[in-house]
Amino acid sequence: MSVTPTNELKRTLTPLMLWGLGVGYVISGMYFGWNLGLEQGGTLGLAIATFFIIILYVTFTFSYTELACAIPKAGGGFDYANRALGKDWGFIAGMAQNIEFIFAPPAIAFAIGAYFNLFFPQIPILAIAIFSYVVFTALNIYGVKAAAVFELVITMLAVGELLLFTGITIPHFELKNLQHNAFPHGWAGAFAATPFAIWFFLAIEGVANVAEEAIHPQRTMLLGFGSAIATLVVLCILVFISSVGVAGWEAIVYKTDGSTSDSPLPLALSHVVGSDNMMYHLLITIGLFGLIASFHGIILAAGRATFEFGRVRFAPPFLATIHPRFQTPSNALLVNMVIGIIALLTGKTAEIITISVFGALTLYIVSMIALLRLRKKEPQLERPFKVPMYPLFPVAALFIAAFSFVAMTVYNFKLAVIYFLILGIGFIAFKLFAK
Repeated sequence: MSVTPTNELKRTLTPLMLWGLGVGYVISGMYFGWNLGLEQGGTLGLAIATFFIIILYVTFTFSYTELACAIPKAGGGFDYANRALGKDWGFIAGMAQNIEFIFAPPAIAFAIGAYFNLFFPQIPILAIAIFSYVVFTALNIYGVKAAAVFELVITMLAVGELLLFTGITIPHFELKNLQHNAFPHGWAGAFAATPFAIWFFLAIEGVANVAEEAIHPQRTMLLGFGSAIATLVVLCILVFISSVGVAGWEAIVYKTDGSTSDSPLPLALSHVVGSDNMMYHLLITIGLFGLIASFHGIILAAGRATFEFGRVRFAPPFLATIHPRFQTPSNALLVNMVIGIIALLTGKTAEIITISVFGALTLYIVSMIALLRLRKKEPQLERPFKVPMYPLFPVAALFIAAFSFVAMTVYNFKLAVIYFLILGIGFIAFKLFAK
């Protein structure tokens, strides 16, 4: 009987499982949060931002796939930057990735808690959110294959729900609803809508973090990554058009009391079938799967990223301990859960999302620089998959990510300062204590 070393992960993931993980990481972004970009930019402003963000994610995904196939390690962007640019930039990429993956789940957990609270108002939102953290961390400790199968099933249900939603709403689509008050704040609104456009696709790169657990990673990563981004682009366009096209963008941003809503799909659906219709309640119930899919999936990716950080001694080495029975990064998963629950207790969900997006954009920028550098530094490196139209794809992804980062900093300056403080304190600690 073969024995897996104490810091090696088990290969069990197929292309279909990777598709489920890739779509699952992201799909909650179709269900909540993105509509707040309409308040910033209107239909046209958010559409412009989303158009460029789709280009960013398509070019980035193909570029990142080259790196994931050439260096199939659990650290993802951290491993690529470490090899191409040295330990300092490797740490920055890894720290940014950890910030993205650790800070996104608390926001989604709060949404899950608020969702359940509608059905069980006697149970506090925070209690449900913390309970969700414990359950899905335990599932990830139990085994990556069980976690991936669960993610695949729940992602298929979430995708089916979005297609059903589109099928019900699209017959009621009217072009005038897209044109109404479409560009209320001009180009400034389009820039301000950028983080909400990114929320449509945030965390797709988490697929790379399980490359070490993929069967035949070169082929599996390409199929999993490529099919996931294609699915997400189609869903993004369908959800955007069908939601806004029912009654205009204001109808899926503002509730009846005038406050903003994190539930654009139910609001759009209520204009078609009414809030008392059985189909309305069915779709809302199934919609919970989208939140759970992303929450669970990002916890999985975060565990691998933190595990790799510990394995190379950029963080305390106990984080790299593999569970002796389940062969999963149990310590990393548990530490991430504790940090996530602390973030959850702040109650600042919108701010947590924005800080997570800052981490993502930093990772994208450093990863694309690493790809360009590796092509020159290691031309003989085996690359089972090469990004098409090189260097156009990585340069386009690098430019859009950098531009988006600047735009976000301008419109979220205080949160940018907090993000840089977290990154800076981590880097100083790394320089002082890392061996």
